[in-house]
Amino acid sequence: MAAALAAVFALTGAREPVKHEQFDEITVGRINIVEPDGTKRMVISNRAQFPGDFQQGKERPRPDRREFAGMIFINEEGTENGGLIQKGSMTADGKVSSGLSLTFDRFRQDQALQLINNDSAMHQFTGIKINDVPNFKITSMEDIDQFSKEASKLPEAEQRAYWQKLSSEGRLSENRIWLGNTRDKGSSLQLKDAKGRTRMMLLVSAAGQAEILMLDENGKTIKTISALNKE
Repeated sequence: MAAALAAVFALTGAREPVKHEQFDEITVGRINIVEPDGTKRMVISNRAQFPGDFQQGKERPRPDRREFAGMIFINEEGTENGGLIQKGSMTADGKVSSGLSLTFDRFRQDQALQLINNDSAMHQFTGIKINDVPNFKITSMEDIDQFSKEASKLPEAEQRAYWQKLSSEGRLSENRIWLGNTRDKGSSLQLKDAKGRTRMMLLVSAAGQAEILMLDENGKTIKTISALNKE
């Protein structure tokens, strides 16, 4: 009977019925979720098999991701669209290296929104970042790679000016909003201008003191509002 049905499908061009499998539990190293044409739309992977990044259907190497496991989102054209990556380990001498990042990218570009947690021997922080990201026609991911290569060729004293010039030309991503904890166990909301300079900060200290700071383009506080001065 099965052979007869297969012959009918072959002669008529009919597609085989969709199979619906059900499992109580599966154990895998990596899952590639693909469209009918084979285009990857999501990759869920352990650390050993974690992919690089994807640009228009092509995978590029990303050695900086070798420590992570997680999930990569990929859009219809086969370009990375964000993802969730995580790691966590402790060395023999008790030093912790742990982190998690959930990101959403602009089309053919980098992170427009990030939820991040990082825990290391130096600092622990958790926050939300909202970024201005240039259109891919202004700055592509390949351009960003080239910027880094060009900067590395310059003397250290000139590298800052190089990046500042690109920023002034609107070629770089700029953080516009940061919401998270601070090194001294307070909390902070930072609102920034188009060049990534903090112009207003809402702060609550670990002791509970609340302040609003307004800053000029050089980072100097020009006005403070707090429960103490009641301005």
